[in-house]
Amino acid sequence: MKMLKSKLLDLKEKEQKEKIEDLKGVQMDIAWGSQIRSYVFCPYTMVKDHRTNYEVGNVQAVMDGEIDEFMESYLKTGLTNFNA
Repeated sequence: MKMLKSKLLDLKEKEQKEKIEDLKGVQMDIAWGSQIRSYVFCPYTMVKDHRTNYEVGNVQAVMDGEIDEFMESYLKTGLTNFNA
């Protein structure tokens, strides 16, 4: 009986790990060249999303949290993860 419980517990744990992996999706290393956006402050101002190529000239607005345009652009492209 203990062996059966042990096998069932192992199976349940494996299923949970698989669900977590599915929810996480693809994760990239945090490394040089894997950034999502570039921020240019000088000599001109621009923020560029490297996933969608969407650009905005008002860096200060983005820094203040106005990122709705970036989110809309990302959702319109149908991307589910960032592939460098």
